[in-house]
Amino acid sequence: ANVPQGGFDSLAARGEPPEFGANGKPIASVQPQAGAVATVAVAATPARTQVAAARQPVTALTLRNQQMAAAAAIATPAQAAPLPGQQDPEAIHAAALAFLQQQSAGLPGKVDITVAPAFPRGLAACTSLEPFLPSGARLWGRMTVGVRCAGEKPWTLYLQARIALHATYYLASRAMAPGEVLTAADLVARDGDLTGLPQAIVTDPSQAVGSVSLVRIASGMPLRRDMLKSASAVAIGQTVRVVAAGDGFSISAEGSAMSNASPGQQVRVKTANGQIISGIVKDGGTVEIQM
Repeated sequence: ANVPQGGFDSLAARGEPPEFGANGKPIASVQPQAGAVATVAVAATPARTQVAAARQPVTALTLRNQQMAAAAAIATPAQAAPLPGQQDPEAIHAAALAFLQQQSAGLPGKVDITVAPAFPRGLAACTSLEPFLPSGARLWGRMTVGVRCAGEKPWTLYLQARIALHATYYLASRAMAPGEVLTAADLVARDGDLTGLPQAIVTDPSQAVGSVSLVRIASGMPLRRDMLKSASAVAIGQTVRVVAAGDGFSISAEGSAMSNASPGQQVRVKTANGQIISGIVKDGGTVEIQM
């Protein structure tokens, strides 16, 4: 009877211990108005939403989207078109690529050519580009190709390139000593990239069959043309018969060949008495001197 109607509720009703005044009667708290409660609830909703959003776990998809956005922001723009009077880098690249394609046309197997982009950096425009290979450059593997302009304002630019060559090459099927003649049974075919192999690698059986080994060859070793000689050729250090022929006479003597030579090529021979003479290789054991 002491509690006002509709304006108070007891602390006990809200699960809190009651409080008593000096007169020993319980003190009731004032109940908030319904409108105030609604207002507080509405005002608290955005704050709770923000806290909930901040506590959301970062997923892999979220990280990926962030990385893609960052990559797009720092992506390198396309190369700008050359200014009037300056050399077009695409023309340099195309000239170098076409030149390497032409030079590698005779290589065995499948050829794959890659040329690095050109950066002429304000070079004068040229109407006649001349690609070339530096002296001593091999035609496969990592290499450098040059492009020059011989106009009124000459310049030369070098590009990095790579020629990958996939072809069949041949290994030795057995160990061989110097002086042995190779047959087809001594060769084993292998397919692969020739980029890391010597340029003299044997890529055709005809380059080895019938040849004579100049050095000791281990089983499974890739065969090279410089470790073989044609059966009709002479090798450095080989003992040959030197024949001097003339009208009505013929003289012969033995000597040591001082270089490798094939039939029809000239070779120098050191005779037993130390004399050095020159002749033409006739076959694998004979050098002929024309009188």
